[in-house]
Amino acid sequence: MRAAVVGHVEWVRFADVERVPSAGEIVHARESWIEPAGGGAVAAVRLLELAGQCDFLTAVGNDEPSRLALAGLGALGLRVHAGTREEPHRQAFTFLSDEGERTITLLGPKLVPYRSDPLPWDDLAQADAVYFTGGDPDALRAARQGRVLVATARELPTLQSAGVELDALVHSGTDLGERYEPGQLDPPPKLVVTTMARDGGAFVTGEQEGTYAAAELPGPLADAYGAGDSFAAGLAFALARGDSVEAALAFAAGQGAAAMTIRGAYG
Repeated sequence: MRAAVVGHVEWVRFADVERVPSAGEIVHARESWIEPAGGGAVAAVRLLELAGQCDFLTAVGNDEPSRLALAGLGALGLRVHAGTREEPHRQAFTFLSDEGERTITLLGPKLVPYRSDPLPWDDLAQADAVYFTGGDPDALRAARQGRVLVATARELPTLQSAGVELDALVHSGTDLGERYEPGQLDPPPKLVVTTMARDGGAFVTGEQEGTYAAAELPGPLADAYGAGDSFAAGLAFALARGDSVEAALAFAAGQGAAAMTIRGAYG
């Protein structure tokens, strides 16, 4: 299977702490590390693991974190194709606390690929599964060349401008930044998935509605970083291989659960 992600990468500092500090408090991290992460990068690595290869079309800045992020993604085995912006790359700081949560502070604007970037857009026509986490409307139209296209509702304005039919839209029922209401996209997605974290979620496809259960964790809880985008990557993969909606959601839930047992983006 050929897989691709069109979206973003961030240079993320992780800090492993007992709990997130309250206002004015100082806490000591037990461990800290930096790696390329963010929703697009996490999903691309998951699809690489599932499909055996993945092309990642993204954008980076013009500084050292940009170069380090590209090197890190390449070391993970991704085929990375990046446009360059004449500005610093977006960084982030993430607390990973003992209750399994991740608390993220974003530093700088999100850098996303444009269709005008000299990237292999036409190759997306050969992709079986494409996941979209960011780009301009024309980049999304290029992503639509893929056989199965899944997108996050966090990019709702871009989805509205592009006017393409999604095979699946994933949005959060708990995060206001990822909410979607019926009628906000024309044409409507074939499948709309509402995630509810540890409570599973719901779906609508045509006249069919239903729910799905959260998967059991395959190991001890580490943290929730990347669980949502791992879910979406798993959904794109399962739909592309021909799974039914119910089977694809069960598989995706398993991918999200597995992400919660690894530390940081990749373990």
